[in-house]
Amino acid sequence: MAFMLKRVSLLSAIALVASTLGLPISPVQSITPGTVQIDGSSTVYPITEAVAEEFQKKGGGRATVGISGTGGGFKKFCRNEIDIADASRPILAKEMAACRAAGVQYIELPIAYDALTVVVNRQSPVNNLTTAELKKMWEPGAQGKVSRWNQVRAGLPNAPLRLYGAGPDSGTFDYFTEAIVGKPKSSRRDYTPSEDDNVLVQGVARDKNALGYFGYAYYRANTNRLKAVSINGVLPSAQTVRSGKYQPLSRPIFIYVNAKSLQRPEVKKFAEYYMNNASRLSAAVGYVALPANGYAIAKQHLQKRKVGTVFAGDAPVGLRIEALLQREAKF
Repeated sequence: MAFMLKRVSLLSAIALVASTLGLPISPVQSITPGTVQIDGSSTVYPITEAVAEEFQKKGGGRATVGISGTGGGFKKFCRNEIDIADASRPILAKEMAACRAAGVQYIELPIAYDALTVVVNRQSPVNNLTTAELKKMWEPGAQGKVSRWNQVRAGLPNAPLRLYGAGPDSGTFDYFTEAIVGKPKSSRRDYTPSEDDNVLVQGVARDKNALGYFGYAYYRANTNRLKAVSINGVLPSAQTVRSGKYQPLSRPIFIYVNAKSLQRPEVKKFAEYYMNNASRLSAAVGYVALPANGYAIAKQHLQKRKVGTVFAGDAPVGLRIEALLQREAKF
């Protein structure tokens, strides 16, 4: 886990310096034979990176894992530039259309559940927020108006409210804005955005007046620096996700495998290794593993090359684990 977080920190630093200096970061131009190329969600990154490390150590082949955000990953995926897209939400209708236009077919594989976590600095007195209060601070109308904590709720500190959140190419941004504000991508813009969750971790950890949101694994790896905020009185945990109590911020996370890439032995081996070890590794990095029958269904879809999605081009909010499995079983 420590090595993985160091790699995330290095990627974050490179991205931050490049962004600051206005330097371009060269995109992947095309799929490279012999190498499994993965890109997309920073939320899913810790699981995929753990899988890739083990796969390579056991002589399975070479795998590279990037962080472009879910939306950025799907752009590359639908341009046939990568073999696998990491996604913190289901594929959207516009992405389905882009893949269809490029002749890219895909196998959708749920790999775990995430408790999307709202965090504050360890020194913050804030312990609980309601979804209504989150909406009050994140909705577009809050921009330039809700700038202090006591404007969110009477009794909170008369101190600057500094926000850190997912960037617009992030699936976390899409999910959070729909779950909290009521419409995907509907958010104030005067906050610090990043598709890399580690950048957000660093920002909140340095500022006692900050608040941010990102995947549960990044909170779990930084509990000495951050404090999770309960939402409507419920803290994020494996137990509250499984019970369905942590709503509306629990969500399934996925990988999407290019069906044509699966014809290459290294991609087939990697995808099979991923699904055989997703339960163990998703729990190890801090996410909530699916029930055993969930992975069994996903493995069947992979084996039978079941292309397409169980979703209708949108990302439903509050989908409980059992409801996801029912969709998968009927597919």
